[in-house]
Amino acid sequence: MKKKIFGSAVAILLGSFLLAGIYYKKHRAASLGFMAQENASTFVRPHSSIRGSAEAKVYVVKFTDPACETCAAFAGFMEQGMAAYPGKIKLVIRYAPFHDGAADIVRILEASKKQEKFWETLHLLYASQDQWTAHHQVRLDRVWPLLPRAGLDVARVRKDMNDPEFARIIEQDLADARTLGVHKTPGFFVNGKPLEPFGTKELKDLIEGEIRAQYPP
Repeated sequence: MKKKIFGSAVAILLGSFLLAGIYYKKHRAASLGFMAQENASTFVRPHSSIRGSAEAKVYVVKFTDPACETCAAFAGFMEQGMAAYPGKIKLVIRYAPFHDGAADIVRILEASKKQEKFWETLHLLYASQDQWTAHHQVRLDRVWPLLPRAGLDVARVRKDMNDPEFARIIEQDLADARTLGVHKTPGFFVNGKPLEPFGTKELKDLIEGEIRAQYPP
């Protein structure tokens, strides 16, 4: 009898946790959606790199660590999504350099903007990630020989990456990541709605749901 009572109690407890988890996710999605309207700067800052049509109504905000394998893998997925819905999606890059040494790569990316080569550099770094990371750590010495492939003046990058403004940008993005509950990368938000649960299908569904909402037939 005691075992049956215990089993029933465990079942009730697990059910409560499950319901609480579902409520939390729905509540968080709703609150972040509200935040996207009332406090858009938490998602998009003046320094944020944005790709896509100025008229696009679907914002996909990606908190990325350039040294993150999953971030690199999702880059191709986002390329496909933007190609499938031309003019309807904006991709916003935010930084969350959690890996050792990743902040230096962020500084390189910000320096590449001065040469108008940000997207080329980001693509190159994602594509060659296995060449400049080892055991989840950045090997900066292996990055420099790769940068000319993006059309960069490496000597200028070495100089520009020391701009103190870049430290402020990293600090701001990390602060926003904490506010939004991003603890690992990539962290995605579509028009303020978090990607929960995580996955390519889930991201596709979230994007397509927002496209239907913003572009009704």
